[in-house]
Amino acid sequence: MSSIDLNCDLGELPEAITDGTQESLMPFLTSANIACGGHAGDAETMRATIEQALRWNLAIGAHPGYPDRANFGRVELHLSAEAVAETVFEQVRTLGKIAASCGARLTHVKPHGALYNQAAKSAALSTAIAEGVARYSRELIVVGLAGSAMLGTVRHWGLRAAGEAFADRRYEADGSLRSRKFDDALIVDAAEAARQALQIAERHTATARDGTKIAVNAETICIHGDTPGTLGIARAIAQTLRQAGVVLRPLSSGPSDDARRESTV
Repeated sequence: MSSIDLNCDLGELPEAITDGTQESLMPFLTSANIACGGHAGDAETMRATIEQALRWNLAIGAHPGYPDRANFGRVELHLSAEAVAETVFEQVRTLGKIAASCGARLTHVKPHGALYNQAAKSAALSTAIAEGVARYSRELIVVGLAGSAMLGTVRHWGLRAAGEAFADRRYEADGSLRSRKFDDALIVDAAEAARQALQIAERHTATARDGTKIAVNAETICIHGDTPGTLGIARAIAQTLRQAGVVLRPLSSGPSDDARRESTV
């Protein structure tokens, strides 16, 4: 029986935390990547998101991005390797302290936005991210684009890496994500996103924008919290996967953890 993690980037939109929109996604997820002060997030949003995630037994991870709130971390910056390592470390440490105060621990780190996309192609940037994570803990799983060079770099550092795929993003034929500058970069139809998630989980492939079948060997699938209609998308993906016999399980869990989680949703 196949299994997959369903993660979502959270803690980025304060209004979604206060109006219940963010927590409404959580019954359909297994992991939360929480913005930790770089591109978004502050102590209040971090704590609130961690508390929500704990209510739904979600694995809690850090979501560090470039310290560029004006552009939501989606513009490439050209920082030194040391600056990248330091900002990753500081962001992860900040979230880790708040998690500990809530009786929780971090399980993974997923870079955000431009930092994530650049690292998929840059060994130097991947190394800087790995160094920043390792300064905090070598026990954390580092999440990166499935099939990218980043995963090998992280493993070379002795850290565990997990390949990530996307249910609500379109792919190019080379396996990269279609740029958000194009109108069709996002998949906003829930049924289409669910089909893509199932194809990834069962066949380890995705269909690129031009119809090409590409290999996507992923341990986790992302659903973006700011995609239009994301609640319907998350619900459709979780239901489709479960109906197909795919077990939804956090990256860090074993069978007993999965059984406990399944009993709550």
